[in-house]
Amino acid sequence: MKLIRTEDAVGHVLCHDMTRIVKGVSKGPAFRKGHVVAPEDIPVLLSMGKENLYVWEKEPGMLHENEAAEILYQICAGGAENLVPSEVKEGKIEVSAGEDGLLLIDTDRLQKLNSLGELMIATRHGHQAVRKGDKLAGTRIIPLVIRAEKMEAARAAAGDKPLLELRPFRPRKVAIVTTGSEVQKGLITDTFTPVLEEKVGEYGCQVMGHVCPGDDPAAITAAILDYKAQGAELILCSGGMSVDPDDRTPLAIKNTGARVVSYGAPVLPGAMLMVAYLDGVPVAGLPGCVMYAKRTVFDLVLPLFLAGVPVRLEDLAAMGHGGLCLNCEVCTYPNCGFGKGW
Repeated sequence: MKLIRTEDAVGHVLCHDMTRIVKGVSKGPAFRKGHVVAPEDIPVLLSMGKENLYVWEKEPGMLHENEAAEILYQICAGGAENLVPSEVKEGKIEVSAGEDGLLLIDTDRLQKLNSLGELMIATRHGHQAVRKGDKLAGTRIIPLVIRAEKMEAARAAAGDKPLLELRPFRPRKVAIVTTGSEVQKGLITDTFTPVLEEKVGEYGCQVMGHVCPGDDPAAITAAILDYKAQGAELILCSGGMSVDPDDRTPLAIKNTGARVVSYGAPVLPGAMLMVAYLDGVPVAGLPGCVMYAKRTVFDLVLPLFLAGVPVRLEDLAAMGHGGLCLNCEVCTYPNCGFGKGW
């Protein structure tokens, strides 16, 4: 680039977009990169406060901001078809979701890249459910031009894999095992199952069956194994998760032979969650809070189940940072801090 007086810019090529802001009316480029300045442009540029302009002088080893932004997009998304770039503008490209899914971000590599200076990638929180069209990330080059070697350093910091991954949701065949003798005997109305049906229904899941085996651990175990044999892809056991002597759901899940990931999670509401896998099929023991609290640990693990991302003990442990729901009078989840710290 070279810097020249605006009055002397006629015939020169602009090397970046020139944004014009009219308060309360519009914000956008009045002149695009590559525009050849004409005499009638001079008064407009001066009215925008542009007394000097950068015009393009191509030098070896230097990249224009838009060229560099394209590289940052590739670092974010690679060749993923379900990550959609915006039009490059003013050295920026935004990344949006091409389908519903679970957003995964390698935050360690993201931080390394952002520590280089002169360039940036900003994302929304990872491990969150996103919908088609949602904005996921924005990229930007800070200067108007940047050395090619800096972009190579960015590639090296990011590594060979894209920083972002969008795991699509796949509707699962869901089975619900409602525990509790009071429900089995009809002494109270089952209000737990409708909540679960609504939550999994938001992801297009089919509830293939529902049974109430009471508090007998052998009957609960048999129900879980029966649904597994019928082809259930996600088995939800509601209730019976406390330390009360009549609450036998954790024992029943263990007795299926399932691999137990954890009994307990550092999330409130939802500390008594159990996560297990029975020949690869997730089996979740859900505490009573899932029935009455608007948002709980179930809202954090359900997207992982439906995206086919294994829930690990270290994942549950990491949920403690941001795992405290404040039970706001007006719930704004997912646009809040709950579940956003890991």
